[in-house]
Amino acid sequence: MSSRRAVGAQTSLADRKRRAAQRLIIGFEGTSPSEDFKHFVRQAPPAGFILFARNVEEPAQLLELNRELRDLLPASLPPILSVDQEGGRVLRIRDTAWPPMRWLGNADDLELTRAVAAAMAGELRAMGFNLDWAPVADVDSNPDNPIIGDRSFSRDPERVARHVLAFVQGLHAAGMMGSVKHFPGHGDTSVDSHLDLPVVEKDVPDLEHCELVPFQHAVAAGIEVVMTAHVVFPAWDEAHPATMSHHILKGWLRGQLGHQGIIVSDDMEMGAVRGRYPLEMQLDLACRATVDLFLCCKELDLQMEAWETLIHLQETDKTHDDLSLLSTKRLGALRERFLLNPPPAPAVDVVGGRANRDLALQVTARGQA
Repeated sequence: MSSRRAVGAQTSLADRKRRAAQRLIIGFEGTSPSEDFKHFVRQAPPAGFILFARNVEEPAQLLELNRELRDLLPASLPPILSVDQEGGRVLRIRDTAWPPMRWLGNADDLELTRAVAAAMAGELRAMGFNLDWAPVADVDSNPDNPIIGDRSFSRDPERVARHVLAFVQGLHAAGMMGSVKHFPGHGDTSVDSHLDLPVVEKDVPDLEHCELVPFQHAVAAGIEVVMTAHVVFPAWDEAHPATMSHHILKGWLRGQLGHQGIIVSDDMEMGAVRGRYPLEMQLDLACRATVDLFLCCKELDLQMEAWETLIHLQETDKTHDDLSLLSTKRLGALRERFLLNPPPAPAVDVVGGRANRDLALQVTARGQA
């Protein structure tokens, strides 16, 4: 990363284009990127990429795909190569049948949780990934929740907090970045934010004693990435979901909890936000709330529009120039910590290997007992 200069000296259109692109993590359909996608990436090098089951054939293909994506970018900008690999229902690569995190919470053995996270991380690094969008730090406090459920370690905030920390420690031990999600908590919703906008009607003291507990512990331990929730919390902000809320993100996550690392939005294509607010409003408010990176997981048109909008915001308001510089600085610190000199990755045949399958079976047996 180039050294930071005064804001006034970084006002060229090229600088704004570069900084705007570096606030995107993008995905695509199919098992290889289209020519249109590759053209956009060369024009607007993003912070990184996210892959889904739709992109997966088998481990060796994923390793080659991640190499191809990495090679689209300058060597000075090593990309975040990411995937949602939580276990259970959210398992993009299924060669090892990693069970849901609830079973680790049920076993309540922190060493086991660390071992599972390290093994999952080893598989992911063998396929070229460097960030897992895990662990879920949501407390499963609503039995009618259609989206969290057994993705959460527990219904007990303190147990969730213990296992979130252990999981992150296991990822780090294997050289993998993690991301706690979905701040400030998606566990007490009865609506799926992929489809609609959830609202959590809880008072602040209740939120502090339940939803915030795992995130507070993760931030205190130095978690590098926190993902937001597209959820409204009227006790904090009646008008905006957390992703767009200055009070929730700047006030609570950065101010009260002290998070100094990256804040990333949940997917901007989700029904909770897509089409509900103008994109310029979403990005304006989210940037002001100190969101650093935006997930745009599939739609090339949205990715291009988001890039152009982020450029426009910098052109029309000096505040956005300042904010983009801060986000660039935080992303540079993340790269220096995890991406510039990564440890050697395991061989790809570790994916679905006997040791990992046996470990997954052990969790299944103990978690269901």
